[in-house]
Amino acid sequence: MANTSFQIDLKPITLEKADKEQKPLLEKALKNVGMIPNMYENMVNSPGLMDTYTTGYQHLRNNSGFTPVEMEVIFLAVSVENKCEYCIAAHSFIADNFSKVPKEVTDAIRDGKIVPDTKLNALSEFSKVMLATRGNPSQDEVDAFTAAGYSHAHILEIILALAVKTISNYANHIFHTEIDEVFSSRKLQMQ
Repeated sequence: MANTSFQIDLKPITLEKADKEQKPLLEKALKNVGMIPNMYENMVNSPGLMDTYTTGYQHLRNNSGFTPVEMEVIFLAVSVENKCEYCIAAHSFIADNFSKVPKEVTDAIRDGKIVPDTKLNALSEFSKVMLATRGNPSQDEVDAFTAAGYSHAHILEIILALAVKTISNYANHIFHTEIDEVFSSRKLQMQ
């Protein structure tokens, strides 16, 4: 990607170089993920940013009422809209290998096409609506979302997902985060 946008003048923080506030966050990532992704080594430059991200992300995974497949649909839809190559690759990998999202669903979101599952398509589209309208969907858009089987409580969880993805997508933009080798097979070149 020939990116000419701003790049922050901060270096990744490895576990060995982490201070007393950063180290527990990186150790927790290592325990939970089995590795310390490049994104975390960058975000931990602001422990508050990383803690907010990981706390929100964990809540979504454990308590949002969305299935693992639905979570990846939201994360991918938002990351594609935000043009975050790192998160697109990471969430595509997670979708394929852990959440068991059908590849045709993941690829449709990545390619900007209609998701070949009515309920998941409604979720993807509503997530994009919430992002594009900055949280001001129309009644018709909400009605289409709830008609697909979702509740008003799910709308709040999408707001949390937008917050989490804004943190990671924007941090990856300003760091120009290199995609970890483990996710590289699902790299998508953005236009």
